[in-house]
Amino acid sequence: MAPTRPPHRRVRRALLAGAAGAALALTSCADASTAAPQASSGASSPAGETSERRGSAVSAERCAQNEAAGPITSVTGYQFQSSASILDVVAADGLGYFEDVCLDVTVQPGTGDASANAQLVAAGTAQVADLGGQGDLLRAADNGIDVTGVATLGHVPIATLMTLPDVTDLTQLEGTTLGHKGQLPPPVASMLAAAGVDLESLRQVTVGFDPSVLPRGQVQSLTGYRSNEPNTLRAAGTEVTTWDPQDYGVPGSFGTTVVNPAFAAEHPTAVEDFLRAALHAVDTCGEQARECVEIAAERAGAGYDVDHNVEIWDTEHGLVLDSTPQGQPVGVITAQEVTAEGRVLVEGGALAALPDVDALLDTTVVPGLHDADGKLLWPAP
Repeated sequence: MAPTRPPHRRVRRALLAGAAGAALALTSCADASTAAPQASSGASSPAGETSERRGSAVSAERCAQNEAAGPITSVTGYQFQSSASILDVVAADGLGYFEDVCLDVTVQPGTGDASANAQLVAAGTAQVADLGGQGDLLRAADNGIDVTGVATLGHVPIATLMTLPDVTDLTQLEGTTLGHKGQLPPPVASMLAAAGVDLESLRQVTVGFDPSVLPRGQVQSLTGYRSNEPNTLRAAGTEVTTWDPQDYGVPGSFGTTVVNPAFAAEHPTAVEDFLRAALHAVDTCGEQARECVEIAAERAGAGYDVDHNVEIWDTEHGLVLDSTPQGQPVGVITAQEVTAEGRVLVEGGALAALPDVDALLDTTVVPGLHDADGKLLWPAP
């Protein structure tokens, strides 16, 4: 199984007034790794009641179609950490955006196991889930798990390799110790191979989530996530060099949303407007990061580090905007990119064979939520 994100994981628009503004006045708590997460339905109205804002972003007919979908469970990638495709869904719930499109959504915290998330969606226990990236979608298909990929926020690998500044060429790592979370991430392995590193010469060891093993000299290189460990080390006063796979031509992704195929076929407007609300929250949280993170903090409970999670979101949001293919809207998923990522996984032995990529995706949903200039259509036309 591919490694999952650790405990931490611009188009601009102003916040909605009124109820949304009130929703932002939340008390910050403190770190997803020690929080006791709870499922929440946020701003949704109790059964049989209708709020003043319910359906404010859709027509009456579309509202009725979305309500017919019934309760929707969305599973996060890892608890309520403020990563792309997690924070935007949590914020869309807390800010009432799902209410605006007449969806009754319960946000359920995930454990960090992408395969488990995919299985929940395939079984219909959940209708929507966040996976770590397109590679997780491909591995799910390889294991016979039937889900459909409808969106991807980040179009570069989120994994990185960290060294101290005295390493100026990756070949210097030959014969040294490399720390990882249980498996060398395929994009990092491909990067090292592309740089001419003899992988057999590396002593690979499994380490925990404390990145201080690098400055303490217990390892000479350390895998991590671009939005997490490098920020943690720099905040502690340790300068590190990050080696990013895309700089070596290695494809990758993060923040992939999957849906249950039968649910999507029966309730297409619900899937569309779930993504519409989440992408609207991406825009909002791009301007109001701390307010959005405080929504996640309230859901997570005590121990949630707001400042660190703001850094996580800001880093990943920047990567989302910078990596979105030119001329495409934020959230687009394409067969070409999924295929390229799949080939890397096959070459690295993480995937037995490349599945039928076209059968795994609905690439039409996200473009259909935007106008010709790539602007998200909110409210829905």
